[in-house]
Amino acid sequence: MDALASIGDFIMTPLYYLISVILVGWHELFTAIGLDPAGGASWMLSIVGLTIVIRAMLIPLFVKQIKSSRNMQLIQPKVKELQKKYGHDRQKFAEESMKLYKETGTNPFASCLPILFQMPIFFALFRLLQGAARQDADGTWTGKAHGILTEDRARQFGLSELPGGIPVSATFWGSLPGGDSPNWSVMAVATVLVVAMIATTFFTQKQLMSKNMPADALSGPYAQQQKMLLYVLPFIFGITGVAFPLGVVLYWTTSNLWTMGQQFYVIRNNPAPGTEAAKAKEQRDKEKARKKGELVEDDSPTADNGDTPETTDRRPAQRQQPQRKTRAERKGNQDRSTGGKK
Repeated sequence: MDALASIGDFIMTPLYYLISVILVGWHELFTAIGLDPAGGASWMLSIVGLTIVIRAMLIPLFVKQIKSSRNMQLIQPKVKELQKKYGHDRQKFAEESMKLYKETGTNPFASCLPILFQMPIFFALFRLLQGAARQDADGTWTGKAHGILTEDRARQFGLSELPGGIPVSATFWGSLPGGDSPNWSVMAVATVLVVAMIATTFFTQKQLMSKNMPADALSGPYAQQQKMLLYVLPFIFGITGVAFPLGVVLYWTTSNLWTMGQQFYVIRNNPAPGTEAAKAKEQRDKEKARKKGELVEDDSPTADNGDTPETTDRRPAQRQQPQRKTRAERKGNQDRSTGGKK
């Protein structure tokens, strides 16, 4: 067990330094503007700042995820054809599917990259906060400092409290009735944060499925995978979230909010073809053009079979430039106009 612990510390040490550098930097900023350095507010806001920095670093992965997700959606009709053709032979179906992915430059696992890269950060923050919060029954601090955290700053981080005496390192399970007096304030705050984490996880996935998936992709294997994640991920986070410290739950909730905003921007401005988001963008573009006076509606009864007025272009047609003629052609035209007389 000691050997495994040593290996784990060796792997996590670089992450401890990365997280602690960003965390302390934000904490110095919030302390400089007047927040209590030992207060829970300064440390919780530092965790929010940490989330923003980490998510900004993961933007290239998010772009890759969006491109891969779009390709997966667009090739679903071809995947269905392969499924019909090789449904009886799983090995052949898998081979042909991988060939299709390679030809279209699609990575079916790219959608998991942001989560996979965030999980080590998530657990490193968990260990960082958990280690800094240890203390004996008599209140003596027995925690451990990681990264660039000094013992004083680690103690400050682990024992910091929000208004109302709510420790940043507290968990829902750690506050269940079992002692003389349960901390109902901690339980209430933990419940709100865990519910927020579950809800943001659900709606982030729901947003992707309802707005940016073509109709023919809603019944394929990729859609089944997305539907599974829609319900499985919130369930997992709901079960495990009650065991995480408040600061760690805040990190994941903030990360989900970032994902929702980032995803909303991409879907709104660069939707996949054939989706509800693409139709909405097309309608917005038409409205913008109409307001600028570039488009008018054709009210003729033959427009779109008389059902929907067509949109025509009001911009003036470009003047056609006369073609240049050779000297011989100009002389020939002049002779014809004068009847050959000089």
